[in-house]
Amino acid sequence: MAKPQGKKSQQAQEERDDGMREKMVAINRVTKVVKGGRILGFAALTVVGDGDGAVGMGKGKSREVPVAVQKAMEEARRKLTKVSLRDGTIHHTVTGKHGATTVLMSPAPAGTGVIAGGPMRAVFEVVGITDVVAKTIGSTNPYNVVRATLNGLRAVSTPAEIAAKRGKTIAEISE
Repeated sequence: MAKPQGKKSQQAQEERDDGMREKMVAINRVTKVVKGGRILGFAALTVVGDGDGAVGMGKGKSREVPVAVQKAMEEARRKLTKVSLRDGTIHHTVTGKHGATTVLMSPAPAGTGVIAGGPMRAVFEVVGITDVVAKTIGSTNPYNVVRATLNGLRAVSTPAEIAAKRGKTIAEISE
């Protein structure tokens, strides 16, 4: 019987040599019905991030799990996008939507930790968010939850962006 691994060794395993963090979110067993019977396959959903604001989502399908996961990781690396963070949390409360899924994300003070469910927790861990409070409303399909989370994170604006849009200084809008 294999000995369970601790948190440290699990973290070391998920961080690759190029500094990217990889997380498996879901694996689905799918079947294709053909004239001769059923063809079994697997679909994998993964997220990849650098721990400093870059995050990407990937999907991969194959007849075998490791190949599906590898395809998903490669796609996630190709689709990296940058999100703005502030001291391990987000700048302001934001809502993300995709399909029937809505996610609410709020910044939290240091030490709070990641208060979020499965797929959202994986996204926050790879992007580098350490303190956030989040809630999923509606559908909890992992694919839609990850997409809604990424949509919400892309919608986060920094104070500098808002000040530039309004033609003011950061000091003027923070009052």
